[in-house]
Amino acid sequence: MFRSGAFLADHLGDLGDAQVQPNGVDLTLGAVFEQTAAGRIARDGKSVGDRREIEPDDDGDGAPVYRLDPGGYIVQYGERVVIPEEHVGFLYPRSSLLRNSCTVDTAVWDAGYEGRGEGLLEVHHELELERGARIAQLVIAAADHEGTYDGAYQGEGLSTD
Repeated sequence: MFRSGAFLADHLGDLGDAQVQPNGVDLTLGAVFEQTAAGRIARDGKSVGDRREIEPDDDGDGAPVYRLDPGGYIVQYGERVVIPEEHVGFLYPRSSLLRNSCTVDTAVWDAGYEGRGEGLLEVHHELELERGARIAQLVIAAADHEGTYDGAYQGEGLSTD
């Protein structure tokens, strides 16, 4: 069974009222990166390719805006996410992205994961994205599991908290 947005919001903490939806919580854009070197996924390990953060422009009123050409980008979400035990998380793009020829892809978020997750932003037509804009919705469902997440990405993006 999927849990309510209010249930999830209680586990995430510092959210704006507009972020709490009936069935999930909207995540905002924290940063945009461009991959600059090849990564590797092997049978016995992995490495993430080098990347650089794209610098946003100032749109005149102090709001940082990313002006993106078609392509693939890595986005980091602005919120610290904690997936509660006995739950699994799924992330979906907001319809505003889809209506602008864009989407966000991500993997399953296991019970016990904590961090500022990342996703693949696919841009199929030029797009302007303001830092802090709501781009994806996180939903969680009750799930049986053995253990909790303790992988390489545990705590990602939290070093500045």
